Amino acid sequence: MTRPSASKLSRVLFGLLAYVSLAIGLVAIVVPGLPTTEFILLAAWAATRSSPRLSAWLENHRLFGPILHNWRNGKVIQRRAKLSATISMLVCASLMLVFLEHRWPVFLAIGGMALGNLWIWSRPERSITADGADGPFRV
Repeated sequence: MTRPSASKLSRVLFGLLAYVSLAIGLVAIVVPGLPTTEFILLAAWAATRSSPRLSAWLENHRLFGPILHNWRNGKVIQRRAKLSATISMLVCASLMLVFLEHRWPVFLAIGGMALGNLWIWSRPERSITADGADGPFRV
């Protein structure tokens, strides 16, 4: 685990990033189109540099702990999380196309969702051990 930053200012800024990312991640659980996993990963990264207490809370959380464990042990994103992200992005893109004017910000947002979705699906779903076999992963 990374040690907190030595500078008080950097700890405050990393802490702010951690709490804002966590808040967005929590909102993203119920708002289609916002990726939960990415914001939780960002919150955990920033928390390791600012707040050991927040970092420990995230690591031991019943929902976020497995996500972080899988990420730190092979950059794994489970298929269920991938499907959930894809469906929420499709719903959000569809709503944008139906209810908003088809201008460049809509297409930019949809393009961003498409790139994010490609990145998510490029991540492994299981960790690979040294001998090349699928390793255990937390559910």
